[in-house]
Amino acid sequence: MAYLDKLFNQNFLEYASYVIKDRAIPDIDDGLKPVQRRILHSLIEMDDGKFHKVANVVGHCMKYHPHGDASIYSALVVLANKELFIEKQGNFGNLLTGDPASAARYIECRLLPLAKRVLYKPEITQTIESYDGRNREPLVFPAKIPLILMQGGEGIAVGMSTKILPHNFTEVLDALKKALTGEEFQLFPDFYSGGMVDVSDYQDGLGKVLVRAKLDTKDPKRIFVRELPFGSTSESLMASVENAARRNKIKIQSISDYTTDKVEIEIKLARGVHTRDTVDALYAYTDCESSISVNLLVIKDNVPTIMTVTEVIKYHAASLLKILKAELKIEEGALKDKIHARTLERIFIEERIYKRIEEMKTKNAVINTVIKGFVPFKKEIKREVTVDDVERLLKIPIRRISLYDINKAKDEMRILNEQLKLVRSRLKNLTAYAIEFIDGLLNDYGSDYKRQTKIISFQMVDVREVAARNFSMAYDNATGYLGHEVKTGKVLFPVSDLDRILVIRKSGVYSVMDAPNKLFVDKGMLYCGLAEKDEMAKTVFTILYKNMKTGFAHIKRCKIEKYILEKSYQLIPEDCVIMKMTTREDVDVVLNYKPKPRLKVLEETIPVKDFLIKGVKAAGVRCSAKEIASGKFVKAQKGKELF
Repeated sequence: MAYLDKLFNQNFLEYASYVIKDRAIPDIDDGLKPVQRRILHSLIEMDDGKFHKVANVVGHCMKYHPHGDASIYSALVVLANKELFIEKQGNFGNLLTGDPASAARYIECRLLPLAKRVLYKPEITQTIESYDGRNREPLVFPAKIPLILMQGGEGIAVGMSTKILPHNFTEVLDALKKALTGEEFQLFPDFYSGGMVDVSDYQDGLGKVLVRAKLDTKDPKRIFVRELPFGSTSESLMASVENAARRNKIKIQSISDYTTDKVEIEIKLARGVHTRDTVDALYAYTDCESSISVNLLVIKDNVPTIMTVTEVIKYHAASLLKILKAELKIEEGALKDKIHARTLERIFIEERIYKRIEEMKTKNAVINTVIKGFVPFKKEIKREVTVDDVERLLKIPIRRISLYDINKAKDEMRILNEQLKLVRSRLKNLTAYAIEFIDGLLNDYGSDYKRQTKIISFQMVDVREVAARNFSMAYDNATGYLGHEVKTGKVLFPVSDLDRILVIRKSGVYSVMDAPNKLFVDKGMLYCGLAEKDEMAKTVFTILYKNMKTGFAHIKRCKIEKYILEKSYQLIPEDCVIMKMTTREDVDVVLNYKPKPRLKVLEETIPVKDFLIKGVKAAGVRCSAKEIASGKFVKAQKGKELF
């Protein structure tokens, strides 16, 4: 058993780690899950400027992804619909209606230039072996922008999940610039479907947001949905409206979907119902309004880490500087190599060093002669002449030597030196260069990514507040039944099917329950009322009860504010019975005592206000040490009996 336990624990931990790191949770560096990274890597390898069948891209990607073609195809469709790195051709589905994409053999895609501009740099990309060892794939792309915030993402792993909302491309880059210069910034979500969002509880990416559809309410008898809340489609929103109508939460005549590339859902209201009376119900009972909880969990330094939006931006600001520095260093080295090669070539041709090798008979003699020929020009060359340099010079064709243009060579050297000077200047002013890079992206792509979702402040509609109280609660004392389906007896008050009611039975047992259809409570029920918090907080119950062992009367005054739904509670002690109960304040209690020898006072009036309001679990206060015959409540001072 110990061996099996150890084996199970080890295998489970390995599986959990694999799901977290290699499937479900995106990496902070490039904002991609492994399957998305492999898709982009495949598109980079296949890129020739033309469209590729998605089926071919999926097939190519299977060299890197060990989980089959279906997962690659669905991930590619999702990634393409972000409209950031992949250009689509064909039916990739409709995010607004929820219609699926066509089969992989019918649709095509290709890489957009932005992908290579911000992701592709093989010289500084760390690669690992693919699952079968035949190929190499990127560990992560050296992304220059915070894709994790631009694209958003969600995933469920073992024991953890992530939910990252998408943000506006332009706003993210503006925040990145501010982070580089040390300025304050704030970022809020932006959704492709538009709509409205309340970010008052966003908590920098760790809280929640309220999202709403944009409703056109100009027509008093029709409501048009013009923009969808994030997470909904026109199909799912229509289904929620129809479901609310079936449950009698809203009254509509019909609902029609005319959505294409823009949302248009028409809701025709029933006769006698108007737009102003329906809007709140739509927000309360349908997908026109919803709450989305956010959890910004990413893989950072090979470990799952919860971060804020601000931390992600600052991380990428530092990462951008590192990536640009690495690129500039590579570019600086390449320019130095070119300048060295052009310098050697110029000296080799202008000083006719090639003439000195005509009489040399061995390869080593040729190489040594060429190297010695460069000795007088050490100050110009600035680095050691190697055998590889000589080999390259010896491969120059005679035609090129004879046509060598000194002026053209000087112009080329001047351009190379200017480029080297620019690179070194950028290395010295790395932050300014990073801002210049971001400004370039904003100039080229900023106009394509305008904010779609309007940020406003609104309170989530409470369904209880808009529930229509279209039922009548009734109680039949003869049968003891209570409910809105009771057709005989006394009508008490209107209710909705979301209301809760407080019932106090003749036995002194009370409970709070959902408004019943038809329920036996008791013959001679003492009290029934809506269990609304505000109302219950100010309602004082005054109970006159008799202890059956002693025959003494007790008064109890209390409020019923806390309860567990459907649970029964005892209002009075055991071996006691309730004689009278009231919720009025302006009353006195009149007690009639049983006649006994030497008992002169048989009736006593006591003001109810003389008794303190105590907790609902407290016992009542004894009125007197006399056995009671009867009692009643009367209006204070006037002696008018209430009941």
